[in-house]
Amino acid sequence: MERCLTSAPTGHILTHTGVWSHDGEWIVYDVRSDSAGERFDGDRIEAVHVETGDIRVVYASRHGACCGVVTCSPVDDRVVFIHGPENPTTDWSYAAWHRRGVVVHLRSGRAETLDARDLVPPFTPGALRGGTHVHVFSGDGQWVSFTYEDHLLARTDEETMERHINLRNVGVCLPGAVRVPSTHPRNHDGTHFAFLVTRTTAHPLPGSDEIRRAFSDAWVGINGYIDPAGNRIPRAIAFQGDVLSATGAAMSELFIVDIPETVTSDDEALLAGTETTRPEPPRACRQRRLTFTAHRRYPGLQGPRHWARSSADGSRIAFLMRDDSGRVQIWTVSPTGGDPMQVTDLPFSVQSAFSWSPDGRSIAFIGADRVCVVDVRSGDVRFLTAPDSALAPPRPEACVFSPDGRHVAYVRPVVSPQGIFNQLFMVEDPGT
Repeated sequence: MERCLTSAPTGHILTHTGVWSHDGEWIVYDVRSDSAGERFDGDRIEAVHVETGDIRVVYASRHGACCGVVTCSPVDDRVVFIHGPENPTTDWSYAAWHRRGVVVHLRSGRAETLDARDLVPPFTPGALRGGTHVHVFSGDGQWVSFTYEDHLLARTDEETMERHINLRNVGVCLPGAVRVPSTHPRNHDGTHFAFLVTRTTAHPLPGSDEIRRAFSDAWVGINGYIDPAGNRIPRAIAFQGDVLSATGAAMSELFIVDIPETVTSDDEALLAGTETTRPEPPRACRQRRLTFTAHRRYPGLQGPRHWARSSADGSRIAFLMRDDSGRVQIWTVSPTGGDPMQVTDLPFSVQSAFSWSPDGRSIAFIGADRVCVVDVRSGDVRFLTAPDSALAPPRPEACVFSPDGRHVAYVRPVVSPQGIFNQLFMVEDPGT
């Protein structure tokens, strides 16, 4: 049975993952009017209790700042989200390189800045020089992943090719407070040590594995994955990377990076970067390409905006790609490489981001304007919602399994006397 959980005349937007509290009792969301990237205008993080419908304000931003894209820890009561600049000015307004992560403890309401920022050389190892985005806890709740863009290099993109330019990368935060000097009004301390884990280049060599942009990332497994030699790689992230084919055509492929558990002092200069170079990953990070699709009729990962997602055991990574008929389907690949496997064979395209069930047997997504669940092994699809001309189709940003795998959360636009507003919905999966 489909249930609408919210009804307030305001926007309600779910993140693509981590929207359920670890106990499955609450769903967290933000109140942006839209999530298409045009407006980052939410000023609250809220949560709705899935049984009672009670709504609580988790966090309210102040001093002209906006907040959004909230996710939950899988093991405790913390949430993390994007926080825009307070007291924004013409030279420091909201941008990809002017944002940070904030963690709130739900029981106490205590808020903490996740990632430190240091904008004046010599830069502080463990601090960044720009903005972080889409923060997601690792399976053990200890680390947080994010995407990053650099303020210093964003200001100089067109000045000279003798210096690096701002490129999107993926990074991580691990526990450990970082303090920075008060040499810039936008400097701030953080509760975690942050560093980048991906390598990008402004001019990828055609036909190579070099990438210009790293984005749409996901932790691999709750506890990583097993490599071909039988060793456990405890921390790894899958992500999309923009490459050039041998003919120079741009496309996105799936990559993975294995991340060391610790950072050595020898890496600190790399992590901090300079005024003319971006921060670099630790030397022990191993970045590999998982998909090679230039030969296909529709090369590259394609479809609605989506994030790679890993099964809980780390054995398969799911992504979207067109089949030979041009329809967007769900595919998976091993974190160790090999040929992708097609999961869905639908007469229509997948319309949304997606999520795995906790047991790794199913993936939930939007298709044919309905909430669908596919059995990963058989490819059989079951529809959890029915077509309804009185309801707008579910939105494409999120279709997220609950921690027990029994329900799926998503968003629909709903008409009210005050206008059309995105509202949260939940539906039970009888297949579980």
